[in-house]
Parts: sequence; structure tokens; C-alpha cells
Amino acid sequence: MDSQTCLKKLEYVGVLAFATVDKNGAPQIRNISAIHYEPDRMIFFTAKGKDFCEELLTDGRVQALGYTKYKEMIRLSARAVPVAEDEQEFRIDQIFAEQPYLKNVYPDETRRLAGIVFEIRDAVIEYFNLGVNPIFRETYTVGKGISEQRGYYIDEGCISCGKCLKNCPQKCIERGTPYTINQNHCLHCGNCRAVCPVGAVKKR
Repeated sequence: MDSQTCLKKLEYVGVLAFATVDKNGAPQIRNISAIHYEPDRMIFFTAKGKDFCEELLTDGRVQALGYTKYKEMIRLSARAVPVAEDEQEFRIDQIFAEQPYLKNVYPDETRRLAGIVFEIRDAVIEYFNLGVNPIFRETYTVGKGISEQRGYYIDEGCISCGKCLKNCPQKCIERGTPYTINQNHCLHCGNCRAVCPVGAVKKR
């Protein structure tokens, strides 16, 4: 698995949930399908008059989420920016050619008056597969995206009592001094921290 494969899987999903935050700090989410994919970026169309566009122009931060029939969750976190002005018309035509239904929504030249195209070049992609045993998760980057470590780890205060391993639903904790958590199979459920008698399990 890698970032390009994740982008391809999102393309197969087709309709993605895009999340932003409005001017009052409230979460907003909507489905977007007017998307063009390239190996190193995602390009999407919206209307200039929509709150979605205002939120992107004001803040830019966005998350896009897709879920496949194989129980794969793919979440892309990034900052979206408008494509260059001299590229807007070409990208609008490109997206409309790939998504013929859009001609019913914005017929003729109304798409050029209404439309604006954004791009995502630098992103972090979280891949989470619940359809395998043990579950599998990993994080990838696109462009200059910077990922941060998340989840739980066990520090040197571990007394190797085994309670964390016993209560781990995915059995992703390995014995040792200290015990260690295999991050690729961790659910981030927190059971290990809840049962640790000495507080050696920490959350990043």
C-alpha cells in the first residue's frame, strides 16, 4: 500500500465526504464527486457561492473520507488551494468531461460563471482496513505532507505484567522489556491504557 494506491482507491469510491469548519467553528460535511485524480494531487470543482468554497478560501483545511466495500477507510487531510487562474477553465472542462452528470447541474456556460476548481498537493493519508485480521493501518504522505505519530505506546515504566496484551482485541502487543505495540495493527481503542496498573501506556 502507498499514497498513490490510496488515491486510486478513493477514485474508485467516487463520492467522498469532505469536511471543513465554518466561520463559527462548527464542523461541516458534504459529499463531493466532481473530482479529478492525478498521481500526486487531487483536483475538485465546487461553486463560488457555496459555503464550502468560502470555508476553503478562508481556512483551506479539509479532510476527505472514502470507505470501500472491503472495509477500508481512507482519510486524506490537507489544505486546499485554488488552481492557478490560467488553469481554471481547462480544469473545469476536464472535470465535466469525466463527470457527464455535471452538465445537468451546470448546463452550458453556467459552469464557468459558477465554478471554481481547487487542488490538493500536500496531504497526509490514513489507511485503515477493518476487513483483515489483524486489522491494518498505516499513514502515507503526498507531496510535502507531514504526518504525526498517533496512538499509544508503552514506556520504560512497564512491569511486563501482561494485562495490556490480555485485553488487546487485536493482540498487537508484543512481550518485552518494555512491552511494545505494533502500530500497524492497533485499533487505538485504549484498552491497554485502561488496564495498565502502573500507567506505563501513554497516548501520543
